[in-house]
Amino acid sequence: MRASMTAFVAVACCAMCRADFTTIDRIAVVVAGHPIKTSDIDRDIRATEFINGEPLDLGAEAKKQAAQRLIDQQIIRNELQVGGYQRPDASEAASDLDQIRKERYRGSEARMHQALARYGLTEDELRARLLWQLTVLKFIDQRFRPGVLVSDQDIQTYYNQHRAELAKENGGHTSLEALTPKIREAITADQINQQFFAWLDQQRKDVGVTFIPGVLE
Repeated sequence: MRASMTAFVAVACCAMCRADFTTIDRIAVVVAGHPIKTSDIDRDIRATEFINGEPLDLGAEAKKQAAQRLIDQQIIRNELQVGGYQRPDASEAASDLDQIRKERYRGSEARMHQALARYGLTEDELRARLLWQLTVLKFIDQRFRPGVLVSDQDIQTYYNQHRAELAKENGGHTSLEALTPKIREAITADQINQQFFAWLDQQRKDVGVTFIPGVLE
């Protein structure tokens, strides 16, 4: 994921933008009494679009989407505080950061820092975001996998419906016995996602979400 004078100018411009932005920082959303500020939304957009390799877009629609993501993140943080869930090790985020550097920037620290400067991010902010993404994935797995039940009939039905696709993905191997572990995991992942989003929808209703009028328009 990821001249000296060019990099310096980019960083300086970013710093100036942040200084200006801070002076007009406002609360945009309140989730269960926790404020989400416009600076939080700005930072989320920059990190999300950098990680996804998308052009930086700080428009109104991007801000609304970021606000929705941050609402979900606060709900998950609330659950993490009371649930005693295991957290990923910081070394896992460092590994993801190294992968971004290698795949996007040919291992060049300078190239990645130039790209980060264009998005108005620091490496520490990116590392923190990567660690948070791992935290969310780990939480979802711990919270919802134990409630998943996959029957033999579920596996048979999935096999019948996706046989051609499974053969293509697995080098022509089509025996149910050989594909059962992959099918079981595919069904499990789908059920975990369904449970997670159903839980998230209910939490949004229960915790109380208030948008401050006019801030994200």
